[in-house]
Amino acid sequence: MIYEPDQQRLLSKGRFRKRGIYLLPNLFTTAALFAGFYAIVQAMNGRFEYAAVAIFVGMVLDGLDGRIARLTHAQSAFGAEYDSLSDMVSFGAAPALVIYVWALKGMGKLGWIAAFIYCAGAALRLARFNTTLDVQDKRYFQGLPSPAAAALIAGLVWVVHDAGIEGPDIRWVAWVVTVFAGLSMVSNVPFYSGKDINLKKSVPFVALLLLVLSFVLVSTDPPKVLFGLFVLYALSGYGMWLWSFARRRTRRPA
Repeated sequence: MIYEPDQQRLLSKGRFRKRGIYLLPNLFTTAALFAGFYAIVQAMNGRFEYAAVAIFVGMVLDGLDGRIARLTHAQSAFGAEYDSLSDMVSFGAAPALVIYVWALKGMGKLGWIAAFIYCAGAALRLARFNTTLDVQDKRYFQGLPSPAAAALIAGLVWVVHDAGIEGPDIRWVAWVVTVFAGLSMVSNVPFYSGKDINLKKSVPFVALLLLVLSFVLVSTDPPKVLFGLFVLYALSGYGMWLWSFARRRTRRPA
């Protein structure tokens, strides 16, 4: 390769370098993307339990890539963009398709409209998150995070399938949960982010014990426990919003 004189000077000063990407965090992002793609394939094949589990696996991997990037100082603009595109597939398109094929397909227009509301809500949620990242309170998300919304959909599919109930039998429940999740993502309701938790700090022994007990609790009945936890999380934001609204009303002068 022949370089121009200006490029040669920059090379000699070490200022002209090839741009690369960090492998480790993007490897986790790719795995999360594959989990979303796998969920879509399994839903098309009628294996809805596998599809639901794949969405949960993608959620775990998505939670790891950002923390690994921060811990290894491997954050980059490429990684942020790649993560958003992966989230749109794993927590936007995949849950919408899974719930549509599983329960909403027989509802005609109402079914695909609900699935589209969810999918569009995920896209808008991710776009708003990326554009307001620098001005948001790090302790809270504005609107339900897309992984949590996807966990609501996947958890419903998993727990109902585990109970031996077919999706069309509870199509109206699925419709309500889908629309609720989609609209919650674009709401202004605050949800605790957990980003103020410092993994590098020492914690009391009780915290480690509670972590172990939580794993034991999930292992007793994963579908019910995981779905119940994310239902509580989805309702917690509205609870905080109502509490904050009530406090503001009481502080107003008569």
